[in-house]
Amino acid sequence: MPNSLSLPSRRTFLTSTAVAAAAVGGVPMLSGCGSGNGGGGGGGEGRASEEELESILPTYRESGIAVDPDIPGVNGSSPGYTSYIPVDDLGVSVPAPKGSGGEYTAMTPLWGTAPKRGNAYWTAMDERIGVTMNWQTQDGNTYGEKLGAVLAGSDIPDLVCVPGWELQGQIPQAIANRFADLGPYLSGDGVLDYPNLAAIPTPAWQASVFGGALRGLPMPAATIGGVVPFYREDIFEENGWSPPASPEEFLDFAKDVTSARNKVWACEDMKWTAFVIYGVVPEKPQYWKLVDGKLVHRYELDEYLEALEWTRKLYDAEVVHPDARAVQGDAQNRFTAGESLMFNTGSGVWHGLVSEQRSGGNSGFRMNAFDFFSADGGDPVIYAGNGANIWTFVNKNLPEDRVREALEIADFCAAPYGTLENRMRQYGLEGTHYTVEDGVPVRTSQGETEVAPETYVFIASPGAVVAHPDQPEVVENRCGWEQRQMPHVVEPLFYGRQIQEPDRFTNLSDPFEDLEDDVVRGRASLRDMQDAVAEWRRTGGDGLRDWYQELMDEEGA
Repeated sequence: MPNSLSLPSRRTFLTSTAVAAAAVGGVPMLSGCGSGNGGGGGGGEGRASEEELESILPTYRESGIAVDPDIPGVNGSSPGYTSYIPVDDLGVSVPAPKGSGGEYTAMTPLWGTAPKRGNAYWTAMDERIGVTMNWQTQDGNTYGEKLGAVLAGSDIPDLVCVPGWELQGQIPQAIANRFADLGPYLSGDGVLDYPNLAAIPTPAWQASVFGGALRGLPMPAATIGGVVPFYREDIFEENGWSPPASPEEFLDFAKDVTSARNKVWACEDMKWTAFVIYGVVPEKPQYWKLVDGKLVHRYELDEYLEALEWTRKLYDAEVVHPDARAVQGDAQNRFTAGESLMFNTGSGVWHGLVSEQRSGGNSGFRMNAFDFFSADGGDPVIYAGNGANIWTFVNKNLPEDRVREALEIADFCAAPYGTLENRMRQYGLEGTHYTVEDGVPVRTSQGETEVAPETYVFIASPGAVVAHPDQPEVVENRCGWEQRQMPHVVEPLFYGRQIQEPDRFTNLSDPFEDLEDDVVRGRASLRDMQDAVAEWRRTGGDGLRDWYQELMDEEGA
C-alpha cells in the first residue's frame, strides 16, 4: 500500500481511508492507508436531479443477519466490534452458491504482491460464490495510468474498479459510455433480490449515480475519518499533557514541546487538519458555499486563507519536523519513533500502526485522536464525506443473465460483518489461511501470501464498521472519537452528488495543491495565493460558478 509521506497529497488521503476499509473485520496484516471526498463523476455533463434520485436509488433494508455491535453507532458514527466472533456464532447470508458457473474478469488495484492464480483462497471463494474469477490486479500506485489505457481500448474486463481519486480526465465520461446501468436490476425494490446489497446504506448508493444512472457498486465509507489528527497518547500522558483545544493553544504547546536538540518536534504537516479547524468546505463537487445567496468557491473563502496562514505559522515556528518541510521520509515512521508527536492522515492507519508497534515489541505505544475545534476554540464544523469513494462497474456489453450473476458476486462480497461470508472474504479458510489464538484470528504463512481481500472488497462492501478484535482499544478509541465529532457534522452543498463538469473546467484547479504547500512552507505568499485565485476566476472559475448556479436553478435548490 502507498506510504503516507511527510507531505500527504489529496490522493494519499483518499487512498488511506479507502484501502484501510478493506481491513474491516480486523485483518491484522492490513495497515491500510485511510479517505476523503472524491471528485464528481458521470458521463459528459450527465447528472441526476434530487427528484430523479428517488426513483433511481435502491430500497434500503437492514440486514437481519449481522451481529449486534459491541459499540453501537451514534448519530451516524461507525459501529464497533471489540471481540472475536467464533465461526459457530456467525450468521449465514448466502446459504448456497448463487452463481451459475460463469467466468469473469475483474480489474482492481492491489498494493503488494498479487497471489498466484489458482491459490486456495481464490479457489474457495469461487466455489462459495459459484463463479470463476480471473483477477487482473494492477499496482495501486500506478493504477490510474492502467485504468485510463484500459477504458480507452476495446478489451474491457467484465468488472472494473474505479477509485474516486482516479476520476480525472476522460475517465468519468468512459464510465457512462462503457459500463452498465444497474438501475433496472437494483433500483427500488429490485435490490431486494440481493439482500446484502439492499443493506448497503443509501448514501453509498447516492454517490454511485454516474451520468444520471445507477452504475457503481459501492464500497461504503464512514461519514468522517478522511482526516484525523493523531497524537502520541502514551507520551502525552507520561508528561501530563492534554491535547490542544484551539489554534493558539496548539501553537503555544507546539513551541513548548519541540526540541530539535533532542530530535523531537511537535507535529508533521497539519494543513489538512487546518482545513477542518477553519471550516474549509470539501473538494469537487462540494467546493461551494452559499454566502448571501451567492455561490462562493473554497479558494475564495476567508477560511481557506486563514487555514493556510495558521499552518504557515507552525512552519515559521519550526515546530514541524524538518523532513516534512523537505517533503522526504515517512511521517508515520517519525510518529511511531517519537520524533513527531502529532500528525494527520486517514483513520485507516489507526489499527495498522498500533498492531505493527505492538507486534514489534513496542508494547507501550499508544496513539489516539484529539477532537477537532474551531478557529476560535469553539465547536467545529466538520463536513460529511461522500457515502462511497470507490466503486466497481459492470461492462455494459454483458447480457442480462451475466449482469445478474455479477450482482450475485457483489451480493456475496457485501455480506456484513458477523457473517460467515464476510469472515471468509477477509481471512480465507480457518486452519489453512488463519488460526485462532487467544481469541484472535492470526494469519498463517499461507494466508499471508494468498489472501488478498482487497480484490473482493472492491467489488462491493457492507456498511463501514470498526472491527479489530486483536486491538479492542483501537475500536473503542476510534468509535469514541467519531461519536464525539458527529454532532458537529454537516452536509456540504451538493453532498453525495456525482457531477461531471464540462471538459473546459477539467484542469482549472490543478495548480492549487502545489501552491498551498509552497505557501505554508514560506516559498510563496498569501498574496501569491490571492493572485492565483484571481487568475482562476478569469480563466474559468466564474464560468464554473455560473454553471453550478444553473444546475441549482434547474433543480429549484
